[in-house]
This record gives sequence, structure tokens and C-alpha cells, in this order.
Amino acid sequence: ICVTVFTGRANCPYYAKAELLADYLQANLPDFRVHKITQHPDKWEQWLHDICEMNGWEHRESPIIWRELLDRGGKGLLLGGVNDFLEYAQNYYGITSMMLNEEMLDIAEENLQAHIEIEKEEEEIKSLIKPLQIWITSASAPICYQLIPLLANGEVFGMTTEISIHLLDTDQFKEVLCGIVMEAEHMAFPLLHSISEHTEIDEAFIQADIIIVLDDILLNHEVQSLENSIREVTEICQVYAPLIEKNAKSEVRVISSGKTFVNLKAMMIMAYGPSIKPENVIAIATSWESAAKAMLARKLNMGAAGVKDVIVWGNITGCNYIDLSHAKLYGYDCAIWGPANFPRPLLNMIYDSEWIHSEFLSAQSTLSSRVCHCVGMLPAHAVATVLRYWYHGSPPGEIVSVGVFTEGQFCVPEGIVFSMPVRFQNGNWEVMTELEISETTQGVLGRLAHELIQEKLIALKEIKEMHPYGADKITS
Repeated sequence: ICVTVFTGRANCPYYAKAELLADYLQANLPDFRVHKITQHPDKWEQWLHDICEMNGWEHRESPIIWRELLDRGGKGLLLGGVNDFLEYAQNYYGITSMMLNEEMLDIAEENLQAHIEIEKEEEEIKSLIKPLQIWITSASAPICYQLIPLLANGEVFGMTTEISIHLLDTDQFKEVLCGIVMEAEHMAFPLLHSISEHTEIDEAFIQADIIIVLDDILLNHEVQSLENSIREVTEICQVYAPLIEKNAKSEVRVISSGKTFVNLKAMMIMAYGPSIKPENVIAIATSWESAAKAMLARKLNMGAAGVKDVIVWGNITGCNYIDLSHAKLYGYDCAIWGPANFPRPLLNMIYDSEWIHSEFLSAQSTLSSRVCHCVGMLPAHAVATVLRYWYHGSPPGEIVSVGVFTEGQFCVPEGIVFSMPVRFQNGNWEVMTELEISETTQGVLGRLAHELIQEKLIALKEIKEMHPYGADKITS
């Protein structure tokens, strides 16, 4: 079965004549199928040129009419213009059109107005679809490959929110980015509006709603000093932050992730981007939190999902402290049973206190090594989890560890990015300052803050001359 395709300028009287005859044939002939396409007069010439070039046709006027398979596949059979179609209808069906010129002009005018209204409605519908613009830096990293399906499946932002993902990296990774884009397109995620690769830094962060910074540097003290490593971090942020200010939306949310200097990256982005709101920049600690929960679950012979409220304090990818004083167990097989939401204090259930002090706390360097050697699944899940909490709220009462710009909470010095317990609610986060901490923990926090202050001082040396306003910001 074939369909006859009618295409013309929306205000073309000859298209109107052919259209009316086609409608009559379709209404009276059981096997006659019609597909109509109108083009705005301003777009008609280019559209006609393109369709003729694609099919190898010669046609220069409106309308153009052809026949093709009903499923709209393959090359069509060109019939021609209005006179060709009138002759075709006369010869095959014994039917012709007696429409007067005045009628043709009236219908052509109606067609144009209808076309303009339809275009306007389509634009209004498109304007309602405003996908979240998500930019990912160092997008050739394995974490990005694992992160894209988590962002695109609807669980992070909701099943009605479309997203556009922009992958940013250097030109040497362009082929890798193109491969990721192609694979993501092949997966046909319903909520993935678009995905694209970018290697031109000037194009970075245009209209960004969310920026996920994955950049890492070589951290080998045998190769380079701590000062040189911090210099690399500041140079990266010195490039990114002004572009974020210039190109991204004013309420852009920035997430610092990766395996090295995540606290410092967050702080330097604020330093070099003075108009970026500090509350919109956070560093991810969820990977370390999850790894600690898994280690505790193995000790207790239970599922890691039942371990809650483990707190990561301090420098996420440096010296940190895993605090179990508020940790709880759900669904733990012990002498006291309760409903699914009934918690047991973790420290009451681990009777081997020696294990906590000797093995668990001393194993934090091993824990950090495990996290840093993850190929991407764990850190990707961490980023996706925090984004879901940021947009939809964290579970009521549950503690989440996040690196945030300090304002003196828990007596931690102001002006550094320090991991501490927060809750997410109504699109914002707040530090859970109501939590009680022991004097011992307070002393540990002071020592952890010292390391971050030293990183800050080294970074200040790098930026004070180049960006005095930013230096003032992080010292204020």
C-alpha cells in the first residue's frame, strides 16, 4: 500500500487546490492514503532544495507531490506539481478539481494561519520542556561512564525531568567522548534529551544547572611535591571558575568528586568564582561513607544497607575521621527484634571494642586505598545519591556526610571546605549542628582542620598575586 505525500508552501493556492482534491479522494477511495506537509514560506525554498537533492529529483515550485510506501520508507516516486497530480487523478480515477481561483486563495490564507498557529503551539510545548543542563568535566574518566546511566534512568531527578548531558575533556580524549556519546544514544534513555562532547574550553558550562568536577591529578610524592600538586589543582579551578560565572546559570550547583583534593577543588572554585554561591558548591564524601559501612557490615555479618549514620569528618581525600558515635543498625539479627524502622546503636552491637580501635580506625588508610582504586561504580553511585538528595531530600533523620564551606560549625575554623554531617531538604542542605560530639572527637576535628588550613595556605600563595579578590574571599 502506498501513500501520496503532498508538500507545499503554506500560503500556496496550488497546494490548496491539490490538497482539497486529495482529501476528496481519500474520503471516497478505500486504498488512497494522504500525508500532508506544509512549510512556512520563508523555509520553503531551502526545504524543497534539500528534499530534491536527497532523492535526486528536479522540481522548482510548490507543491511537490510524490508516492511512497505506507510505512514511509525508501525513495519515493515523484508525481510532480499540481497539474501533474490533476492529470494523475483524471487518468486513474476520472476525478478532477473545479476549484475557482478565489477559493484557492482563501484556503491558502487559511492554511498559512493554521500553519503559523501549529508552529506556535509546538514552540510553546518545546519551551515547557527545559531539560536540566548537566556538565561533567574530565568526562573520559571511568566514573563518568558509570554515572551517565544513573543520571538518565530517572531515579536521580525524577521520571518527568529530562536532562541534557555535556561531556568536557581535552582534545586528546575526543574519540573516547564520542564513543560514550554514541553508546548513550544507542541506549535510548527516555529522559536523556541530548548528550554531546566538548573539547573547546570556551564552550564549557553554557547554561549549566549542574556541574560535576571529576578532575584528578597525579598524587605521587616521589614524583612531585605537595606544593606542585596543589598548584595543579588551583590552575584547573582558575580556568573553570570564571567560565562557570560567565556561562552557567546563576543558581548552578557544583559537585566536586574524584580521588584527590576534592575539598580543595570545591574551595578553589569558590575562590576563583566569587559570584558562585558557597552553599551551591559541595564535595562528595559518600564513597568513603559507603566503604566504611561495608566494612562494618562484614564484621557484623549483615547487609551494608542496614548500616546508617556513619559520619566522615575532615578532608575527604586526605586525613579524615570515620565517626561511629551516631551510627545505627537496621534489621540486625540480635537478641532484641523490632519493626523495620527500629534502630540499634552500632557501638552497642560491636562488643569487640578492641577491633574498632585497633583494626577499623587504623584501617582508614586501607579504606581510602580501596575507594581510590574503585573503577567507577562506587564514586558514580555516590554522586548520583547526593544529587538525588539535593533535589528530593535525604531520608528523614538520616545523616549524610558532605564537604561544605565552614562557618564555625562544631568549632571547626571558618573558611575551609570540611566534611561534616548534613541533611538535605527542599532543595537545600543544612549542617546538623544539633548532633552532640565528644571532647575526643572535637580534638580530632581540630587536627583534621589543620591539614586543610595548610592546603589553603599553600593555595593562597598560588592565587594571591593572580586573583587578589579570590584570595580575600577564602581568607575572610
